[in-house]
Amino acid sequence: MSMKSRITLFLLLLGVVGAAPVFAGSAAIGTVAGSLNATVSGQSLLPNSTIFSGDHLQVQNGAAVIAFANGSRMALGQNTVAQFLRDQNGVDVELASGNVSMFHPAAGTGLKVDVENWAITPGSGYRTVGEVAMVNSAVVVTAKEGMLHVQGNGKSMDVAQGKTITLTAPTKAMPQTGTSQKLVSSNVLPGLAAGLAGGGLIAAIIAAKKASDANNNAQSATSAGDAAASAADSAATAASAADSDALAAGAAANAAGCAINTWANGLGDVSPYTPPAGFTCP
Repeated sequence: MSMKSRITLFLLLLGVVGAAPVFAGSAAIGTVAGSLNATVSGQSLLPNSTIFSGDHLQVQNGAAVIAFANGSRMALGQNTVAQFLRDQNGVDVELASGNVSMFHPAAGTGLKVDVENWAITPGSGYRTVGEVAMVNSAVVVTAKEGMLHVQGNGKSMDVAQGKTITLTAPTKAMPQTGTSQKLVSSNVLPGLAAGLAGGGLIAAIIAAKKASDANNNAQSATSAGDAAASAADSAATAASAADSDALAAGAAANAAGCAINTWANGLGDVSPYTPPAGFTCP
């Protein structure tokens, strides 16, 4: 090999080595299985696009499903903001607001949701389906299948299948029953957890979007009904005022007619005025 060829090869190798940290810093961690009204780093989130470590995802009135290389899948509900990161154990999802549903297979590698100083991870060795939702100032964690492990703020606990806990303060977790379940159901788009576990992700997203639209339409209908009721009350008030004004005008007209009667009678003439029904002259 000539000296020129050796120098060229050395420079190429040097370029590859120098580029390696760039590729590592933007490592792909998953793909978009489906989305509606979602963006990644401010750009529209398109199906089959790649999610890189460091990407920020935001969902408005819709949903997004991300499939990870480790076999896990995650759905982001409406009004959700999260950042996806790769760490030494797998994928780390930092939830800033909203809610997520996750599916983790028995043989899947690391998956973690970080929210409000709490770390939520699926149990290992069995498949897990769970939900994490930010509700007002609390974090609600539900294990629908398998088990979720919660750690943070000096606490460590497991959420068994079918159970929900509400993390309400930095140093304590309060077990909840139906109330928290209801809170989660109202915030996580319906059908997404089932879609994650059993397939049919796009159908689940579409169904969730339809449910969300139906809820918005119902709220709009309620608002319209309230506005109509308020308008009816205003009309009734205006009609009552009009009736009062009409009575006052009638009384004034009758008083003028009766004055004509008095004047005519004083002259010995027949009065031209006859009081209408409901009115009399003194």
